[in-house]
Amino acid sequence: MNATNDTLMNIRDDLVVSLDYTLKVDGAVIDRSENGEPIQFIQGQGHVIPGLERQLYGMTIGESKLLVIPPAEGYGVVDDNAYANIPRSQFPSDIPLELGVALQLRDQRGEVLNATIEEINQEAVRLNFNHPLAGKELIFTVKVVDLREATQEEMDHGHVHHPDDEDEDWDGEEEEDE
Repeated sequence: MNATNDTLMNIRDDLVVSLDYTLKVDGAVIDRSENGEPIQFIQGQGHVIPGLERQLYGMTIGESKLLVIPPAEGYGVVDDNAYANIPRSQFPSDIPLELGVALQLRDQRGEVLNATIEEINQEAVRLNFNHPLAGKELIFTVKVVDLREATQEEMDHGHVHHPDDEDEDWDGEEEEDE
């Protein structure tokens, strides 16, 4: 094996990483790679949370690790300013006003905001705009399945291309052969 191949075997920026993972929060499994299909992302491009990306550097194909990601390097610490009390009268009748319901709202600029109903009283509904995993320590069990150089096209587009992507048009729908 030459030096070029050796550098391809360690996770570094601009490599496509194929990763099997299980994510636990508060002792419960909340996410994992599905059906033996690893996630794929370009290392160093911010496609995964900062703490996970940072701790993957240097790992090799076949290597497994238990990674503990503190809140600040995961989905952030809880922001006490990310709450809002909205008058009940501003909620359409078709929105279920129940604790834990996730909502997508738009701000004045049309940006989508995700919120969770945290409290309900006679006058108002308290919404939490923090990420659901904010303030949580994340425990990842990971295994590096494969590593390869990202293609120039992947770097230009900012994401991993898969072999079956060739048959898809710009909006992700498959083209039909006639």
